[in-house]
Amino acid sequence: MIEDRPETHPITKSEVAFAGRIWNVQRETVDYPTGEITREFVAHPGAVAVVAVDDAHRVLMISQYRHPVREVLWEIPAGLCDVAGEPRIETARRELLEETGYIAETVEPLIEFYTTPGGNDEKISIFLARGLKFVGHDLELEGEEIDMTVHWVPLNEAVQSILASKVKSPAAQVGLMALALKWGPNAAASE
Repeated sequence: MIEDRPETHPITKSEVAFAGRIWNVQRETVDYPTGEITREFVAHPGAVAVVAVDDAHRVLMISQYRHPVREVLWEIPAGLCDVAGEPRIETARRELLEETGYIAETVEPLIEFYTTPGGNDEKISIFLARGLKFVGHDLELEGEEIDMTVHWVPLNEAVQSILASKVKSPAAQVGLMALALKWGPNAAASE
């Protein structure tokens, strides 16, 4: 089995090139074995996403406007790791409730990935949620979340939409394909 490995190199200079509301652009100069290099990247707090699935193998998805790509994307519930000290699994539970009004009986790690490791240090941890119960929520949503809608989609349909490039959210792609592979081809086709 192949495996990524941690590796660090001395940082000789580090500065915030741009300070944003949610993330910053960091500029770092690194003493690399082949010579000094300078890189700029988005310093991101990290995020979680949730593949919430019911007994009929339907997944809970949301559709939400994403301004940078100017599309309404099909996504899985997700959110920033923006509460200091909060374990990622609890962030996943919180985001599932905030975005969909559902709580889960069980939540377990499914897969992790870096969104764009060449220019961003964001790591997304995806969790599998089962035993869902709708409890609603009384949060005041803002921005694009105001008209976000929640849908139950058969896993097989979601996978086929990913393979046809009709679902382009990376967290949805990684999470739903990981679940389909974990469960095998008969699980996704059993709806």
